[in-house]
Amino acid sequence: MSLTIAGVELQSRFFLGTARYPSPAVLQQAIAASGAQVVTVGLKRQLAAGGTPNDLPLIRASGAHVLPNTAGCYTAKEAIAIAKMARELYETNWIKLEVLGDEYTLQPDPFETLAAARELVRGGFEVFPYCTDDLVACQRLLDAGCRILMPWGAPIGSGQGLVNPTALRTLRARLPGVPLVVDAGIGSPKDAVQAMEMGFDAILLNTAVAQADDPVAMARAFRLGIEAGRIAYEAGIMARQDMAVPSTPVAGRPFLL
Repeated sequence: MSLTIAGVELQSRFFLGTARYPSPAVLQQAIAASGAQVVTVGLKRQLAAGGTPNDLPLIRASGAHVLPNTAGCYTAKEAIAIAKMARELYETNWIKLEVLGDEYTLQPDPFETLAAARELVRGGFEVFPYCTDDLVACQRLLDAGCRILMPWGAPIGSGQGLVNPTALRTLRARLPGVPLVVDAGIGSPKDAVQAMEMGFDAILLNTAVAQADDPVAMARAFRLGIEAGRIAYEAGIMARQDMAVPSTPVAGRPFLL
């Protein structure tokens, strides 16, 4: 079940966002229930709200790795500036790169994302780019020096699950050695199970846990779903058949009366 990301071995394949929880105490309990060893934090939105990052002590107490993100950025220049601030504040070269291109779908801008990724990789960052499931765009990000990709399942916060499983399967098949983390749109544990059974390496989600009636219980549900999906993938899922296949064939075999 272990996963190596950017040279760090993780025992959990669940990456958890930290926004929109009812309270810091609930967030802390949800992190513990999820078993997540990577949690994301959005610096830009905290600053825009007039606040200052105050989540680092809580995250450090959880023992999880912090993955700052550039959520809310719409240009490469802005995202690069936020990434540099995050590196100083959180003392990590990890950055989840988000450069949005559309306010309605929150779809990433492939051109600005690629430009920012190139610059950040040159600057020594380990870039985790939020991207669509477009194979060519993903290949360009790898060419730019990204070692991890975070393709969306559906628009951020929509809870639609995996809206284009065919594209995701193609991505997994064409990039077999690349860590792929499904990010955005996951609405329930069944969506996470589906992605993990397809061979994706991890799941990143926020809203489905944070906005649940019981975020702590939902965090545990996702943990179990992610673990089950990965175990099933490694065990080998049976192929679908067009016709019925008897599970206890008896033709040509002796049996007792």
